[in-house]
Amino acid sequence: MDEKVRERQALFELRERTLGQILDETVARFPEREAVVYADRDYRQTWREFADVVDQFAKGLMALGVQKGEKVAVWATNVPYWVALQFATAKIGAVLLTVNTNYREHELRYLLTQSECENIFLIDSLRDHDYIDTLYKIAPELRVQARDAFVCKSLPHLKRVCFLGAEKHRGMYSVPEILALSVMVDDAEYQARQASLDPWDVINMQYTSGTTGFPRGVMLTHVGVGLNGYWIGRHQGFTEQDRLCLPVPLFHCYGCVLGVSACVNHGTCMVILESYNPLKVLAAVDGERCTALYGVPTMFLAELEHKLFKRFDVSSLRTGIMAGSVCPEPLMRRVVEDMYMKEITICYGLTEASPVMTQSDIHDSLPVRCETVGCAMPGIEVRVGDPATCEELPRGEVGEILCRGYNVMKGYYKMPDDTARAISPEGWLHSGDLGVMDEHGYVRVTGRIKDMIIRGGENVYPREVEEFLLQMPGVLDVQVVAVPSRKYGEEVGAFVIPRPGVELLPEDVRDFCRGKISRFKIPKYIALVNGFPLTASGKIQKYKLREIAAERWPEAMEK
Repeated sequence: MDEKVRERQALFELRERTLGQILDETVARFPEREAVVYADRDYRQTWREFADVVDQFAKGLMALGVQKGEKVAVWATNVPYWVALQFATAKIGAVLLTVNTNYREHELRYLLTQSECENIFLIDSLRDHDYIDTLYKIAPELRVQARDAFVCKSLPHLKRVCFLGAEKHRGMYSVPEILALSVMVDDAEYQARQASLDPWDVINMQYTSGTTGFPRGVMLTHVGVGLNGYWIGRHQGFTEQDRLCLPVPLFHCYGCVLGVSACVNHGTCMVILESYNPLKVLAAVDGERCTALYGVPTMFLAELEHKLFKRFDVSSLRTGIMAGSVCPEPLMRRVVEDMYMKEITICYGLTEASPVMTQSDIHDSLPVRCETVGCAMPGIEVRVGDPATCEELPRGEVGEILCRGYNVMKGYYKMPDDTARAISPEGWLHSGDLGVMDEHGYVRVTGRIKDMIIRGGENVYPREVEEFLLQMPGVLDVQVVAVPSRKYGEEVGAFVIPRPGVELLPEDVRDFCRGKISRFKIPKYIALVNGFPLTASGKIQKYKLREIAAERWPEAMEK
């Protein structure tokens, strides 16, 4: 075992705690320190105040009838009560099901159906997308049935719909109403529910495209989310003195694990932004004297290049995480020098790994933090191996990045075959990524086995977009690939074969997508072609399409 890895593993202790227990321990240590702040409004809670809301929320959910093991979906931006809901569900053994805020009707219907979801919380809208109207389309019974006797024909498992705010909507419970119901559950009943929980219970489900097919529900445990968050914060040197500016979506592991779980483990204050805006990030860091900041590379670039950047004092920053897509070295150096983040770290992983398997830390040199994704997290084995056998390869040789440990998901919800393909009989989780490991245990990602596109931190699986576009009249065949992009890391590109006699324009394809699939999945670059490159056996050579895309649209790297 390498010296660096040996040092980390020597520190490891398997802390078998539920998320509720982790929160309670932090509240006992730092009751009067700030826990949650929304800098753009007068919203501040100490750890004690936050925990009181969590307990009230949890009892209210029990009063509604939410049982241990039930799924509670949350379809919302980073609004107040999001984090409280994360811990309220955890304390009663319900499973928080996070929903991508970019989802549209088609995607939401699939998620609610496949997950057999019993409960959903939502906000009113995001940009031009009316969430309330979308849910009424999926479940029209909400408009006419009593909310305590709701039955949906197309979603037979769905029992309750709740609005994540104070406003009232037909067929839905509001947060104030749920909090008021808490008086119906006494402390003994609440404590009994918490005592029935096991730290290895599934507590979080997130839908990811993985390596093949449509999105699948990744089942994560208290221990996976809680312990991964502990070490993520530990490697940044988090304490109760730190204040993290959190502008990344909470529905991603980046937000709810790297952000929330890391902070709750160490008593670090969460300065949350409801949605990303570079000006609001700079104002929050300045006004709240944040010591840490998270973001994907495009976020840091937008902040640095904002015309008002120099008007803000960001000298309080020292650490944070850049993750989600490839982190260019020139950008990393600008963040270190111009944003004072000399202790910034890099994380690598995937949702199925809870999510981080490797991380650099504040003591690593800048070249190491620029050129690698760090080394194995404590308690997690990481190797570069043969994709077929998982056998470890010699150092410096390219293979698949694999991990094994407490962090590996319980599996994909009701998809045993996919689970078996993702996790070997010996417990090794396939990342689908290619990489090399040096003699000190540091990992460098070199490519991807899978076809997934990562656009600014958002996963786009080509097959999902292809099958959607094949529904378009006039489209005979389509192949979707990644186009290298300076701004987003990768953009979505599509090669489309029109049906004979049909005239199509790229804008026709984009128009077909708008309002039906998430914006980040809509192809930015579209080529109308007569055919695809094929192998001798007639198989489409997707790697050649990626090469053609890079040559055809070089402007993506210039913008």
